[in-house]
Amino acid sequence: MSKAKGERESSTTKMGTLLHTYNHMPCTTFNRVFAIIYTCAILTLIYHHFLTLIHHSTTLISVITTTSLLISDLILAFMWATTTSFRLRPILRQVYPENLEKVLDKNDFPAIDIFICTADPYKEPPINVVNTALSLMAYDYPPEKISVYVSDDGGSELTLFAFMEAAKFAEIWLPFCRDNNIMDRCPEAYFNSNNHGKLDELEIEEIKVTTSK
Repeated sequence: MSKAKGERESSTTKMGTLLHTYNHMPCTTFNRVFAIIYTCAILTLIYHHFLTLIHHSTTLISVITTTSLLISDLILAFMWATTTSFRLRPILRQVYPENLEKVLDKNDFPAIDIFICTADPYKEPPINVVNTALSLMAYDYPPEKISVYVSDDGGSELTLFAFMEAAKFAEIWLPFCRDNNIMDRCPEAYFNSNNHGKLDELEIEEIKVTTSK
């Protein structure tokens, strides 16, 4: 029983290593030493407030003032403690999504729903929203398991028209990304870079014409 459990844990660890690795950041030791010193300082300050409240607060005003300082320092100490817990073991993580198929079969990939929210076509140009949607749709992921939703809170006809045109362009762009393993899946980033060597001039012109229609 324990042997089987050990084998399962070893298999899980191996799969995890295929997908990601992590290293402790150099500031870990400094953060922990600082946390100890700061904790001692907070305890000393609170102890001082208690002594002041018990032995030196003789008037109502001094009692209220000392109590207020004590409560405020307790609140600040709690806020510091809740944020410091994330700094005691900082790590640098590297992920390897290309190894996902070594761990799971594509049929076992979970379904993903992605929501894109936009409201004002002037503050959020539709071309930027369209580029975001197209880059998400071009993910190296089973197409039947990924759904991209656009929520236009402004109900703009301009945004609707932009996505109608983007749907035509997607018929060319998405297969091209998957067939050529394109990493810059955002059309704007791709065409502004020098990474489109795989496209011949005819294909580039065809995509540009489709976009401009």
